[in-house]
Order: sequence, then C-alpha cells, then structure tokens
Amino acid sequence: MDPKLLNQIKQFATTIRIEQMKEFKVRGFGHVGGALSITDTFAVLYEAVMKYDPKNPTWEDRDKLVCSKGHAGPALYATLALKGFFPMDWLNTLNIPGTKLPSHCDRNQTPGIDMTTGSLGQGMSTSLGLCLGDRIQGRDNYTYLIVGDGELNEGQIWEGAQFAGHQKLDHLIAFCDYNKKQLDGYTKDILDQIDIAAKFESFGWDAQEIDGQDAEAIYEAIQKAKVTPGKPHMIVLNTIKGAGVKAVEDMTANHHIVVSAELADQAIADLEKLLSEQKG
Repeated sequence: MDPKLLNQIKQFATTIRIEQMKEFKVRGFGHVGGALSITDTFAVLYEAVMKYDPKNPTWEDRDKLVCSKGHAGPALYATLALKGFFPMDWLNTLNIPGTKLPSHCDRNQTPGIDMTTGSLGQGMSTSLGLCLGDRIQGRDNYTYLIVGDGELNEGQIWEGAQFAGHQKLDHLIAFCDYNKKQLDGYTKDILDQIDIAAKFESFGWDAQEIDGQDAEAIYEAIQKAKVTPGKPHMIVLNTIKGAGVKAVEDMTANHHIVVSAELADQAIADLEKLLSEQKG
C-alpha cells in the first residue's frame, strides 16, 4: 500500500490512543483493554476505507459501522471526534451524568454511532439488518461489524452467522477482536474458541486471520474481502488487549480497570513521543 497513507493511518491510530487515555484519565476508570486493542482497525476504517460525512452522519449512502462490543465506545468516540462528528471537548464527558458519550455506544446520543450496542451478541443481528436493508434499497455501501472474542460465547452470534451465510451478504465485513481475554479471564479457559476463522467458513463465510495491530494487514484484508463476492466476510484480528499502552498490556486483568492520573499521563507522554517520531 502507499507508504504515505500507511504512515497517515499509523499516526491516526496513535492520536486515537492519546485521546482515549485522556478520556479515561478524566473518568478514572473504564474498559481500557478492549478499546485499545481495536484502535488500529478504527484507524484504518475511518482514515482510509469508509465513506461517511461528519456533517451529515445519517447520509443514506454512507458505510455503516456496528461496534457490537459496545464497551469499546471510548475508542470509537475518540475516532469520531477527531473526524469532526462532534466537538473534541465532548470527550471530557465520557460516561458522566448528562453526557452524549455513554459507557456503551448509543445511536440516540452520539452523532456517528449507527447502532446502539453493549448487550453482547445483538450487534451481529442488527448489522445484518442494516446490510440486508441497504441491499434491498439498491445501495452499494458496506456494513462493518466489530465483535469481541468473548462475545462469540453468545448463541445469537452463530444464528446471525448462519443467516448471513444463507443470504450471501457480501457487503458485510466483520472483524473479531481476538485479544484472547474476556471479562473473567482468558477465553481459552472460559470457553475455548478453537479456530474462529474455520468456524465462520463452515457457516459459508469468507474468513481471514491477520495481525490485528498491523494497519497494512488490516487494510489489505478489507480490500481482499471486497473482491471476494457471494459471501459475508470475517477478519480475525490477532490483537493484544491494551495494545499501545504497555502498562495496560502487562496487566493480567485489563478488561475494566481503574486509570490513575499517573498511568494516564505516562501513557499519553509515551504516545505523544511515538506520534512525534511517526511525523518525522
């Protein structure tokens, strides 16, 4: 891919992480690990792939994104604010009374959020409805879906997988944030996922497995999905929970954590240094 665009995406991912840590510093706690692990995918989608209009968030021909793991909202909020969907100072109100940025994504509160999520599993079904509806209306846009690996414990995911395969929803591109952890521990200990890509293939999906912290790999996987017709697409992202903030990466339990000012300040300083290096 174009080196200039790749560096642009990497800078955007770092900036999203900086703004997330500022959000978490103000609130003092949050779903830090799983928000950081999916950040690179948001950076690729909103910097180089999706069609959207921040001035018209409900534009009918836009691509849509459903973050079924709705607790990753802080990462998506930072992304949307940086792209101009709402003022940056809204990020200082994360999950406080009266906010437009609740803990989990809410389409009635936040410009740019296409579907309310947080009850795990349901984002699969709603994304299928969005995608099928656009096909019926003759639109050529894509629906992007983010699910968590722990979320695959939900039976609703597999009902949706069967439906999508049967309907050949090739304008659905899903990502599984395979960071190997969920609320109560490691996924392999709670309910082993075994081979996620093979499971989706058995439901009639096109499936790929890539490094989910590699912006170029994410971008290329999306392009490959778009030229593979007749099947919905699953891109399994091998990620690190807390990616980009070493203190969070090193925590065993990092699904929902207390964020001290010291932790946040150090993370922001490290990320700002990285951003400076990326800018050259």
